[in-house]
Amino acid sequence: MTELLSGIRVLDLTNVLAGPYCAYQLALLGADVIKVEAPQGGDLARQLGGSPELNGAGMGTSFLAQNAGKRSVVLDLKKPADRERFLDLVASADALVENFRPGVMDRLGLGHEALKVVRPGLVYCAISGFGQTGPMRDNPAYDQIIQGLSGIMSITGTPETAPLRVGYPVADTLGGLVGAFAVAAALVRQRTGGEGAFLDVSMLECTLSALGWPVSNYLTAGVDPRPMGNENMTAAPSGAFRTGDGLLNIAANKQEQFVALCRLIDRPELAGDARFAERETRKRNRAALKVEIERALANASAATWEETFNRAGVPAGRVLTIPQVLAEPQVLERQVTANFHGVAGMDRPLTVLRGGFMVDGAPPLPTRPPPALGAHMDEVFADLPPRAKAKVRA
Repeated sequence: MTELLSGIRVLDLTNVLAGPYCAYQLALLGADVIKVEAPQGGDLARQLGGSPELNGAGMGTSFLAQNAGKRSVVLDLKKPADRERFLDLVASADALVENFRPGVMDRLGLGHEALKVVRPGLVYCAISGFGQTGPMRDNPAYDQIIQGLSGIMSITGTPETAPLRVGYPVADTLGGLVGAFAVAAALVRQRTGGEGAFLDVSMLECTLSALGWPVSNYLTAGVDPRPMGNENMTAAPSGAFRTGDGLLNIAANKQEQFVALCRLIDRPELAGDARFAERETRKRNRAALKVEIERALANASAATWEETFNRAGVPAGRVLTIPQVLAEPQVLERQVTANFHGVAGMDRPLTVLRGGFMVDGAPPLPTRPPPALGAHMDEVFADLPPRAKAKVRA
């Protein structure tokens, strides 16, 4: 049984990535996630992605990536009638997630203080670029802006190429994960004591928190983190190495792993070389060590070395492309994806990713495909609890 949040209703007022990803994690765990969208196009992600046809149909691949398992209704929260219908939904909900700029919901008369009158105990999660307070609270925030401000870009790339953006929206994704974690924790308190919560999630702070190692090196050891490309500042040999066919990541971080590596590449003398004999000397001479290792690795492919090293307890893995990793037997066996047929706007099956964990040995998969805009209006409003339905009739 993977539906750990069965019986929980979440209102998803979010757009694009951080908020939708947060609500997607909750949907994967069995929550009834109702996506509340504006009638004029809905979530902007419906228009984003690599397929112009799907973008035009309001089912862009960016939207498809993180909205399976949800239901969609359309409400114009600036109109009194729709605001009343929204409040009916709030009365039936356990949690709400929004990622507007701070103050937007308050100006609509639908902020946390107003909504907890309608639904005492509501868990209200506000995801924003910088949080609800501070001098930057009103600044617009996109993933790349946060990456730059957080310090991630300053340590990504090589000394010659940095600063570089991480190749996917990592700050948005971290904001969504932290938001989902916070909502799940707040729901525990709600269930045990009836108390709600206001969760103020800052993408900048989420990203900075995830930079624990480099930040700690600076705050505690006084070491200003620098870009090191594919090298690992804590150990050597630890990074990406050229082989006879493709790149191979090797993490021989322990002394016994380094000794085993030298034996496996038929260069046992490297382990006794004064330049490489200890962790700190290897770090100081990592460039020379890499030359020696890559010379030996040129004799076989990355896949061959990966199998050889891992069998001997030396951590190693090929550097794969997205298509390659999706075809890996490990990924296929663990059922990392779910398939849907008959998705609105698509003439072929849709495959989406699930979350990164199993529950009691089973993968938590979305139960329905990403919704067309407003597809569940009748279903959702007909299914409101008696107290909320009475309001609609009035």
